[in-house]
Amino acid sequence: MKPQRFALTPGEPAGIGPDLCLLLASQAQPHPLIAITSRDLLAERATQLGVAVDLLPVSPDAFPDAPAKAGSLYVWDTPLARPAVAGKLDKANAAFVLETLTRAGQGCLDRHFAGMITAPVHKGVINESGIPFSGHTEFLAELTHTAQVVMMLATRGLRVALVTTHLPLRDVADAITVERLERVMRILHADLQQKFGIAQPRILVCGLNPHAGEGGHLGREEIDIIEPTLERLRLEGMDLRGPLPADTLFTPKYLAHCDAVLAMYHDQGLPVLKFKGFGAALNVTLGLPIIRTSVDHGTALDLAGTGKVDTGSLQVALETAYQMAETRL
Repeated sequence: MKPQRFALTPGEPAGIGPDLCLLLASQAQPHPLIAITSRDLLAERATQLGVAVDLLPVSPDAFPDAPAKAGSLYVWDTPLARPAVAGKLDKANAAFVLETLTRAGQGCLDRHFAGMITAPVHKGVINESGIPFSGHTEFLAELTHTAQVVMMLATRGLRVALVTTHLPLRDVADAITVERLERVMRILHADLQQKFGIAQPRILVCGLNPHAGEGGHLGREEIDIIEPTLERLRLEGMDLRGPLPADTLFTPKYLAHCDAVLAMYHDQGLPVLKFKGFGAALNVTLGLPIIRTSVDHGTALDLAGTGKVDTGSLQVALETAYQMAETRL
């Protein structure tokens, strides 16, 4: 595969994102990887960690076409409002975080980058700064003018997409409509084909209720919404199985023969995935016109600057972005 440029955003400057980027730079990457962040921040954190990294300045009018050597990292300098201290949030730097995401996302839209990989942000401090912010997914959907996106987490051997994401549990059932389920299913199916190279995706679908409603005795969402929608999509040629009880679906008998699982809500599918692959899982935003992958963990403020971080999730996010870009060629 011909080298393609990728953008890397370290996220919250007080968190472990900068540490992960610096530690990752010790390994040679197969593609030019551009860290969009403050060069001063990386230099200070490298000193704190005792890591020797050559920070190579780049800019949009001179982006490199060759990967950086091991021990070096390309940096598109994006200034902080105030110097960042490891482990200490500062709402003055909230706009900086969003600027790095804007540069990365717009760079993907402008074809400067083949994809973007994101380290964790801290939603709370961004909102405390007076900037409404729901998360990476919603921010990038707005930036790219995408009406519907789908959150999917993946680890080796398992992909789990979600019909609903960050909703209170009491609101989940009302949010699962025929229209929403169909949109999510179409996005999941299309991106498995186009971004993961799976010609005929096999998708397992969870029911909403215990025992998938048990014939209507434990809820009618399966009968009234899920089953009719799946049947209509099957007639179009989609390979869908379900709705299945989640406690049955997440067993080797079923998972050995599927490409992805569609869960109805956040804590139905993600605990299983994180148990299977914690530390080596990633987040993928489906439905965007760009490739975006992310780590599956938070900012870990207590670990920032300590050197006690694991780059496993970031490495998987990078590898997956590379593979997705190759598939789209």
